[in-house]
Amino acid sequence: MSFLTVDGLRVRFSDTVTVGPVSLGIERGEILALLGPSGSGKTTLLRMLAGFETPDGGRVRVDGEDVTSMPPASRRFGMVFQHYALFPHLDVGENVAFGLAAAADRDAQVAEALGLVDLAGFERRKVQELSGGQQQRVALARALAPHPRVLLLDEPLSNLDPSLRERTRRELREVIGRVGITSVFVTHEQEEAFDLGDRVAVLNAGRLEQVGTPDAVYDTPASLFVATFVGRANVLKDGACRLFGAQAGETVVIRPEDFRIVPGPGVSGVVKERRFTGASAYLSVELEGGARVEVLTDPRAARVGDRVTLAAGRKTVFG
Repeated sequence: MSFLTVDGLRVRFSDTVTVGPVSLGIERGEILALLGPSGSGKTTLLRMLAGFETPDGGRVRVDGEDVTSMPPASRRFGMVFQHYALFPHLDVGENVAFGLAAAADRDAQVAEALGLVDLAGFERRKVQELSGGQQQRVALARALAPHPRVLLLDEPLSNLDPSLRERTRRELREVIGRVGITSVFVTHEQEEAFDLGDRVAVLNAGRLEQVGTPDAVYDTPASLFVATFVGRANVLKDGACRLFGAQAGETVVIRPEDFRIVPGPGVSGVVKERRFTGASAYLSVELEGGARVEVLTDPRAARVGDRVTLAAGRKTVFG
């Protein structure tokens, strides 16, 4: 049995808005990314795990213990909220200590948690004096201070400037790995999910579309939604799909990097647009019949107006 097990968890808000049923297992120490567009049910699922949202059905188990009916405080889950929920009238140490029971070693617990996130000695600093990345780490320290069994994070990097996200993402991954805590985090950013998650669960309209490693989700999407939501994709139907070996009524998905410009037999087209990115270039190639595909290639491979012949490597066909 997985350390954290979700079995048929679901909630209905109206006749048309339902999240679930969702079933999945998360191993001890694993980081699972819940990835999906706005309104897909990611945060609702996270809130059901935390106990903030009451499900209409299904079970949540941690290390074999059924916690479905437990209040949030009894589950021993740590939570990092999207807006951090830090108290501006409390200093850093008081914020971290907020969820701790009164004990003789409370100060030591706070110091330990701040040390985990590389903020040792920040106890008396004011929250307003911290950068966005430091505030995020205080929120993480507060969640880790009570030694929770599971860590839940709701879009933990969404409030940071783009320039800070990559660095903070690396720091977050390092801290979670160092602690070894089972974690579930919500994001709508593919790069974030792939970088932080050991596995990725893709949600769409309240339903779980696919669960797998980042590589598996990207390389072998289980549905057309996953193929087009995760990464860039060329979607070819009707006559265009038959150019690449599919049958009438099927849909072919080919990622831009899976096209090759070849000297021999293949599918002919004309370069209509070229977007130079430095180490590579994106070509918009108009094929026979008028369909266009995006090709990622060497920037010296072709210019606008050139006729090129394409061959497709990896492709995914949906019936």
